[in-house]
Amino acid sequence: MTLTQPGSHMREELTSQPQTWARAADMRDQQSVLPAAGARVAVVGCGTSWFMAQSYATLRETAGQGQTDAFAASESFVDRGYDAIVALTRSGTTTEVLELVDRVAGRTRVIGVIGDETSPLVGMVDDAVLLPFADERSVVQTRFATTALALFRASLGEDLTAAIADASAVLSADDDDLALRDAEQYTFLGRGWTVGLAHEAALKMRESSQSWTESYPSMEYRHGPLAIAAPGRVTWQFGRAPEGLAAQVEATGARFVQHPIDPMADLVRLHRVALDRAVARGLDPDQPRNLTRSVILDA
Repeated sequence: MTLTQPGSHMREELTSQPQTWARAADMRDQQSVLPAAGARVAVVGCGTSWFMAQSYATLRETAGQGQTDAFAASESFVDRGYDAIVALTRSGTTTEVLELVDRVAGRTRVIGVIGDETSPLVGMVDDAVLLPFADERSVVQTRFATTALALFRASLGEDLTAAIADASAVLSADDDDLALRDAEQYTFLGRGWTVGLAHEAALKMRESSQSWTESYPSMEYRHGPLAIAAPGRVTWQFGRAPEGLAAQVEATGARFVQHPIDPMADLVRLHRVALDRAVARGLDPDQPRNLTRSVILDA
């Protein structure tokens, strides 16, 4: 396969995730730059980075590391006496993130987790954790987001060996589930830290294949959204599902999808489905409609 085929950058990048996760898990010095246990922390980002911020915030607080809140950079309430702000961004050029960091400069410690080591954000933050090996050419993010989350998970003391093995197994398996690829509609669900993964899965499918997707916390799905479940549609759960939910979805004729693997590896499976769906529709997820690698707003 050459890099002139639609989605070839995305395919190369998503298949490298087990390797980039392992590399991030070994970055002990860089992990030590992240906020220490007990610190009150705000994590900010835009789009995909906001969803990974949600997952990190839940993981950190659940682990007893301290109050951790996640915000979209454009809608953040960071003037609350936080000990540190973690700014997550692949490009380091996103307008909303740069404006936030400039606003809090000298008042709150800012740690940037950044893909592009040449970006202006590197010189603006107090500390920078750089992940250039996870940066991407495709507009649609895959490995930067999950590699950053792998870094965060490892910093909290998690062993990612099983997650890396699960992702490798997903990537080596035959991917011939055409019914899953060609579904009419997708709803993604998560609980705890996987709510962020569900939101990210929905965004990936929208960006890459212009598909109708929705995402919710699993327990909220029965509070209205279940109404759209129907034959030919998919409800995809990341991680453990609430008791009885699978049966309720299947009773509608919709397909309930749940895999007994690390949820981050299940997101890799979704990446493959999204890419294959895009290519089957004649789309190029490396350069999706109306989108650019970074949102840079005019003054």
